Amino acid sequence: QVQLVESGGGLVQAGGSLRLSCAASGRSFSSNGMGWFRQAPGKEREFVAAVTSNGGVTYYTDSVRGRFTVSRDNNKNTVYLQMNSLKPEDTAVYYCAATSRNGIVNAKSSYSYGYWGQGTQVTISS
Repeated sequence: QVQLVESGGGLVQAGGSLRLSCAASGRSFSSNGMGWFRQAPGKEREFVAAVTSNGGVTYYTDSVRGRFTVSRDNNKNTVYLQMNSLKPEDTAVYYCAATSRNGIVNAKSSYSYGYWGQGTQVTISS
């Protein structure tokens, strides 16, 4: 059974940091792109960041560029999202995802991803 399990969410004050992890099991995703999305209450799910299979290329939405860093450790089958300088508007459920096929065709589109985790809540207080 293929699973993506996020962890590391929580409640922090504005300006603080969190590191999310996404551990994959059931198969290796070392050839797949990995992404992070988030969904705030009453809003649609939106792209946050993504990383290519070898970690060589990263993508970010404008609102997090310079504050968030996506990385991966293929030996551990895990992808990370380091979030610094957090803002109240970063509050959301964060989901990790793996692309349906090897590589990344459109990193920012949720349709590129066929595997999803259950999400982890991130709450930033002002």
